[in-house]
Amino acid sequence: MVLAELLIIAIGVSMDAFAVSICKGLSVCSIKPRHAGATALWFGGFQALMPLVGYFLGVSFADFVSSVDHWIAFILLGVIGGNMIKESCSKDETELNPDFSFRTMLAMALATSIDALAIGVSFAFLKVNIWPAILLIGLTTAVFSAAGVYIGNVFGSRYKSKAEFAGGFILISMGLKILLEHTLGA
Repeated sequence: MVLAELLIIAIGVSMDAFAVSICKGLSVCSIKPRHAGATALWFGGFQALMPLVGYFLGVSFADFVSSVDHWIAFILLGVIGGNMIKESCSKDETELNPDFSFRTMLAMALATSIDALAIGVSFAFLKVNIWPAILLIGLTTAVFSAAGVYIGNVFGSRYKSKAEFAGGFILISMGLKILLEHTLGA
């Protein structure tokens, strides 16, 4: 997998954290750099950690599924992307919580990084070099999360659903690309 493809996946997987960061920015009346910094560290850190965990889980059984690994990657990315698109079209209002406590941020970081765990499993099947991948995912998510806090504080919820939709579309597209490359031998 080339750097451009990893960057596209990093952007796609960071969109959940970006959308939640927008909501965090909406919830704070007076934004401070520590709000953006804490959000970037929590979300970027977990978005880097979870693919690493998924990768090591995937490596442990990759030999057993090597003949269908491209289908597994396609299905995982498709399901994750489909869920993101579904959430982007949902009319449910997100509860705004101005709390940046350890407990709140841990829960949100875990919730937004579960998808990244599945991405890590896909990386194991595709034999991706995990260290540059998790570094890129973590940094991309940190940047998007910090920006999301400021965007949410300034512009409101206008971009939340668009970010989730774009992230879902990107992940589905990458899954389809992987499937086509392996089945058509491109």
